[in-house]
Amino acid sequence: MSRKCFGVDIGGTTVKLGCFEADGKLVDKWEIPTRKENGGENILPDVVKAIEAKLEELSVSKGELIGIGIGVPGPVFEDGTVNACVNLGWGVFNVGDKVREIIGLPELDVKIGNDANVAALGEMFKGSGEGFKNLVMVTLGTGVGGGVILDGKILTGTTGGAGEIGHMPVGIDEEEACSCGKKGCLEQYASATGIVKVAKRILASCDTETPLRAMGGFSAKDVVDLAKENDKVAVSVMETLGEYLGKALASIACIVNPKAFVIGGGVSKAGQYLIDVIEKHFKEHAFGPCSDVKFVIASLGNDAGIYGASALVLS
Repeated sequence: MSRKCFGVDIGGTTVKLGCFEADGKLVDKWEIPTRKENGGENILPDVVKAIEAKLEELSVSKGELIGIGIGVPGPVFEDGTVNACVNLGWGVFNVGDKVREIIGLPELDVKIGNDANVAALGEMFKGSGEGFKNLVMVTLGTGVGGGVILDGKILTGTTGGAGEIGHMPVGIDEEEACSCGKKGCLEQYASATGIVKVAKRILASCDTETPLRAMGGFSAKDVVDLAKENDKVAVSVMETLGEYLGKALASIACIVNPKAFVIGGGVSKAGQYLIDVIEKHFKEHAFGPCSDVKFVIASLGNDAGIYGASALVLS
């Protein structure tokens, strides 16, 4: 039996786990609940217990374990210390050291990364970013997240906050506050939540006929679907998204000069339509030498985190 590596993606509701071969081939994947009570004290013991059970099932000894990679929803220092994961109830502590203590292997290779950064690494490792050593992943979901990979390695920054592109200030005249407390953050316009908010603003400012008026509680998907049918209001919403996001990515390109932008998250299901809207506005704002960038849709979906976590160890 060949040696195994585990990739772990800790979320607020579930923990996703993947068992991998040394070459990055996925052997098995499964989920366990994230038990956040009592400051999340059960999360890491539950993870270790799940890994030990899988090793036993596969007849692999602990001594044959290559390592464990873990993605967490919060800033992470290079030594594996999390700088507080509020959604898990965690304060500041070294996750790698704790896992080694629980599993009883003081020399085990345990690597920790921010979940968005780890997802970006996963797309580079086995997804749409494969073959690119310099890329930026952008996740458009309820919020906007991101991860930066330079020379095949995650860019973490001084306090683990690199890649938080959702909170780039782009709306100068914005009056409503973002979830972070600031005003004019990118995710106020480019997230699924932002799409709905922008649509409602446009509807309130015009009398253009659109099916959105009759829908009441419409979703970002409704807006995207109507934009694809050339509905004027929906198209205007998506152009707003493209303008803000395209300009933000043009700014990022001036700093890190990536070869690819990988677009993920729920909004990315809009596919090529979304890529075309973003790329058009990116080209309008990008500095020439930094404008030769490929735009691709992420392909690993919810598995990006476990692939990227395993890559923390395997790469």
